[in-house]
Amino acid sequence: MPSSARPSGEFNSQAPIPLLPAAAYLRTSTSHQRYSLVSQAAAISTYAKAHGMLIIKIFVDEGKSGLDVKGRGGLRDLLQVVQSGDAEFQTILVHDVSRWGRFQNIDEGAYYEHLCTLAGINVVYCQEPFQNDSSPLTGLFRSVKRAMASESSRELSAKIFAGQCHLVKLGYRQGGTAGYGLRRVLINRHHEVKATLHPGERKSLLTDRVILAPGPPDEISVVERIYRDFVERRLSESEIATVLTMEGRVTDLNRPWTRGTVHQVLTNEKYIGNNVYNRTSSKLRQRARCNSPDEWIRCDHAFREIVPTPLFMAARAIIQERSLRLSDAEMLSLLRKLLTRVGTLSGLLIDEQESMPSSSSYQSRFGGLLRAYELVGYKPERDYRFVAVNRALRAWRPTVVEDIANRLRSVGADVFHDKPTGMLTVNGEWTASVIIARCIHISPNCSRWRLRFEAQRITDLVIAVRMDRENAIAHDYYIFPKIDIGAWPRQLADENVPLIDSYRFETLKVLEDLAERALIKEAA
Repeated sequence: MPSSARPSGEFNSQAPIPLLPAAAYLRTSTSHQRYSLVSQAAAISTYAKAHGMLIIKIFVDEGKSGLDVKGRGGLRDLLQVVQSGDAEFQTILVHDVSRWGRFQNIDEGAYYEHLCTLAGINVVYCQEPFQNDSSPLTGLFRSVKRAMASESSRELSAKIFAGQCHLVKLGYRQGGTAGYGLRRVLINRHHEVKATLHPGERKSLLTDRVILAPGPPDEISVVERIYRDFVERRLSESEIATVLTMEGRVTDLNRPWTRGTVHQVLTNEKYIGNNVYNRTSSKLRQRARCNSPDEWIRCDHAFREIVPTPLFMAARAIIQERSLRLSDAEMLSLLRKLLTRVGTLSGLLIDEQESMPSSSSYQSRFGGLLRAYELVGYKPERDYRFVAVNRALRAWRPTVVEDIANRLRSVGADVFHDKPTGMLTVNGEWTASVIIARCIHISPNCSRWRLRFEAQRITDLVIAVRMDRENAIAHDYYIFPKIDIGAWPRQLADENVPLIDSYRFETLKVLEDLAERALIKEAA
């Protein structure tokens, strides 16, 4: 830090003016990393030197969205220190307003600033054109910049969604598994087939696209048999599932067939080649919702059908007829009886009931499942069953870590398991930790897995175990390297953007390959 200027006159030495203690807040986003942490730190340091400040504390949110404060441990820690009254700094330095946050309600960002002001601590934006004072003009400028930061997120979200919708209308697949009897096929910009994508594989070139194509002949035969048994033989979904299970057949996810999985095959338009998108949506951290059919984005006859369209329409007519025969009161009565018997409701649970209309029938009849739930007195705002699930997963985690350690030892690796922290040190060269991602059901065909990284225990590799829909066994694994921490997601979907799914693995063999010791032959 440069010393203060020496005054002219008789005395040519003077004690330096004390530097004002300050804190710095840095943030990068996974979706829009305009400024790196290094460049932010450099700009803030330059500002501090120029204004006689000394940075004594740094709070960082790396790879965190600015849409809200949830999950931003750095900002939450900063606000906690400020409100505790124990802060040793008088100023908080931030690169610009957007780094403080892109809150969709601009008053939220102002509120967090106000908490700092009440504690006698000023928030200063180092790279903004306005003065960092309390004048009315500065307040106006801050409000405008907050609104601009918020609007930037909305514009980006709209552009991404518009791009996805455009690709869907051109017949390209946008996320989601292929489904039983179908396969994802990679094509180049000339529509030439490059390869069939296996589970976990993603495209590597931006110009490549993914379409659906017929799968193995035996799976296609099973799909068509499901439709013919349902339409021509009038077998129920449960009866079809029983037959398939007795034959030893499993779904594309290697699970036993159930009434619900058979029902999904009978109702999904991809089997007649239609590309349908935006059935559910969750934008800018809003709660996921099921969209009405008029909001769906579609491209009919985008892929090769594996079920004749007349057969598909006949199956649809049978399913729709179930609910048409029932009045609103009768449908709600069945829903109420299910609630009384089971104690809870969900789309998947409804689809598993033989004597009830499907969840989609309730959605179309009552304008959504939540409205139907409300009419029978069920409020699913909070499903407390997750408490027991979380408790079980926490108890299971040490076993998972020890199993991984033993697998690595089996290939000759030297593994130290620090049981209090759950951290593994492998061959004295790299460290790994494990987190368990519980499956959260958004809708019958849509799930989410939230990832909770512990900032104080970030290791060289973080292994995220993604649980299956029943939270009973591991579904797959995501291995996140520390070097890419800025790209770590807050949650996972059934299928994610290529960057995130490039970390996905069906098994942990890649860890064994990484840990295995190789013998080096002595040179002759």
